[in-house]
Amino acid sequence: MKLNRKWINEEFVDLSHVSDKDFVETMTVFGQKVETYERMDSEIKNVVVGKVLSIVRHENSDHMWVCQIDVGQEEPVQIVTGAQNVHEGDLVPTALHNSWLPGGVHITKGKLRGVKSNGMLCGLSELGLTVGDFPYAIEDGIWIIEEDCKVGDDINTVIGNDDTVVDFEITNNRPDCYSIIGLAREAAAAFHMPMKHHEPVVHGSDAGSIYDKLDVEVPADALCNRYTARMVANVKVGPSPKWLRQRLRANGIRSINNIVDITNYVMLEYGQPMHAFDYRYVTSGKIVVREAAEGESITTLDGGVRALNAGMLVIADEDRAIGLAGIMGGENSEIRDDTTMVVFESANFDGTSIRQTALKLGMRTDASGKFEKHLDPMMTLPAVQRACELVEMLNAGDIMDGVIDILNYIPQPKTLPLEPDKINRLLGTDISREQMVEYLNRLEIPVEGDMIQVPSFRPDLNLMADIAEEIGRSYGYNEIPTTAFKTSTQGGYSPFMQFESKAGILCRAMGYSEIITYSFVSPTVFDQIRLPQDSPLRNAMRIQNPLGEDTSIMRTIALPSMLEILSRNNAYHNKAAKLYEIAKIYLPVEGQELPEEPKMMILSTYGAGENFFTLKGELEAIFKALRVKKAAYTAVKDNPSYHPGRCAQVSIDGTPLGYIGQVHPLVAKNYGMDCEVYCAEINFTKLAEFRLPDPTYVPLPKYPSVTRDLAIVCDEALTVAEVEDVITAASGKLLRSVKLFDIYRGANIGENKKSLAFSLELRADDRTLTDTDTDQVTAKVLSALSEKLGAALR
Repeated sequence: MKLNRKWINEEFVDLSHVSDKDFVETMTVFGQKVETYERMDSEIKNVVVGKVLSIVRHENSDHMWVCQIDVGQEEPVQIVTGAQNVHEGDLVPTALHNSWLPGGVHITKGKLRGVKSNGMLCGLSELGLTVGDFPYAIEDGIWIIEEDCKVGDDINTVIGNDDTVVDFEITNNRPDCYSIIGLAREAAAAFHMPMKHHEPVVHGSDAGSIYDKLDVEVPADALCNRYTARMVANVKVGPSPKWLRQRLRANGIRSINNIVDITNYVMLEYGQPMHAFDYRYVTSGKIVVREAAEGESITTLDGGVRALNAGMLVIADEDRAIGLAGIMGGENSEIRDDTTMVVFESANFDGTSIRQTALKLGMRTDASGKFEKHLDPMMTLPAVQRACELVEMLNAGDIMDGVIDILNYIPQPKTLPLEPDKINRLLGTDISREQMVEYLNRLEIPVEGDMIQVPSFRPDLNLMADIAEEIGRSYGYNEIPTTAFKTSTQGGYSPFMQFESKAGILCRAMGYSEIITYSFVSPTVFDQIRLPQDSPLRNAMRIQNPLGEDTSIMRTIALPSMLEILSRNNAYHNKAAKLYEIAKIYLPVEGQELPEEPKMMILSTYGAGENFFTLKGELEAIFKALRVKKAAYTAVKDNPSYHPGRCAQVSIDGTPLGYIGQVHPLVAKNYGMDCEVYCAEINFTKLAEFRLPDPTYVPLPKYPSVTRDLAIVCDEALTVAEVEDVITAASGKLLRSVKLFDIYRGANIGENKKSLAFSLELRADDRTLTDTDTDQVTAKVLSALSEKLGAALR
């Protein structure tokens, strides 16, 4: 909503002493947010009123003139022009040397065919004006000024550009602020200034009665809350006065003629859209507000032929539609130069109906935009009265007696209790009841006793909190003291959130970069990762309203999302990448509406130096820093997404947590990668269940440790982890650590055999170990290895 400050200063509340910056800041803090503001004279600089003293033919041109222009300086200014409508004694807009015009046009002195020219004479278009702004001027040629001005005056003052236009962002719950009066009311309250109201006064004439000329029927009473009409006889269509044209132009509306300009002016001032019909085109003098018939059409004022659907609201006469209700009038009833009798329409239509019609026809207008906000039905009569008052002020016709006013909906008076204690508790203030009443009165919200009489133009006031908001913004949000929350609840991270945060820190410390991918994927990803047709992971939840087939299901596995990002990096010729994500997956549960949503930690990498054991070492380091129980790695060959010889299942205490290994080459190929790609998928939610207790302080050992090295000959098929588990179980409490330090294969070992060398660190907390102690442990270990694994000491 645009507001030119001169209008409210002259008519409603004088804030001429307030700077633009202070006005904008105060209104924004008061609750009416300002999007932008600009001076209308910002683009025109150093252009003044000049008087043509003499004009002679250019010596080197048959169509140019050399003019001497008096611009209020000591010496006349010589300007060369090609215009043919300039004469001695004319007042003309003169752009001097180093002047600026709209559009960033810079005027400087120079020569035209050898003759010096120290500026330029301007027409309307050079000043950003049209004939509608100054009807006596000509479209092509220099503007010959007929305004009340003198030589040397700034042209901005002459054309009314000495003004500031402020553009407000009005919320839909404040339809009253889509008007100059509404914003003036807000400004008066914000600056604690009195608001000047004007009650329209219509004197009338002896031109007859509206009841003898016009009949109005409203069969579509559910879509038309109120319809008000007045008539004007002996209409004199002509240009509007300068002050009215300037106010329209400042608000972005083109001046057409006095009758149409009056309806636009009232729409801006009151926020009530109006329309003027040429009475001679209203068949039988009857207006019918009805719904359109299927297949009906109308040619609107913009010349477009609109095919109407049943249910669209139209203004019609007995034969045809003559206007789209609340949107635009029909071409068959527009005001013309020879119009002699006019019907002013001021109505209140259903906002939803107007919006639906405007959208279907693709013709949103200023009027439809206002009706969509559900305007105050009580505004139609004051608006049409103001229009008739302006007709009399402009001597544009004779107002006929009588008003047709059909009310199908009357808003019921609304009252709310004034509850100072509750309001103060809500705001955290100590505002007296008297102050509250004063604030509300400034906003023209009357208070009678302990009850607030909510005005019809404030549909947003429905609860005590709404009243508290009005009082709070009037008191000043910046003045409300800062107080601490009166609650013992404190924010913080849950243990799982801390666990997740620590995991992210560790991944990044390992050189991995975090990615965040969408939870919805394409059903084709299951085939890309070679998931079997009978896999339960193919049972995914479908989205009811997906953006497309590529995002139509909720993922049940995080691997495809990771591979997609890896493949993109590979396509960008990144030679290496290390990425991780802690991602949710969605696993449907039979008999439940909502799925399980465990989090998966997935690490993936490719590039030089990356292999299975590098990734396994990084994963073990992360597990150790997260203080979870020791994980076991079991080779598997039945996961079709991974290389059958380079894949292991990760488990803790026999509970499977996920997989680690090289992505199957066929899967990598499906994603456009021809390099080795390694991934680790871990059920992060389950992993959190295996956290060890928080560490406690243990003093440094008093007694030395003893190291024993064992070389074990075992079957080639045995894994190091299996051997370590047996050693750990057999060693008992004295074992502090066991480390593999050598693997040997050779002819002297035997076929399908290997030698594993382990270093065992033994220590007791209460004594120094003897050879007997260590020999007993060694014997137990060898015995257990022989019994359980068939291994022997080398």
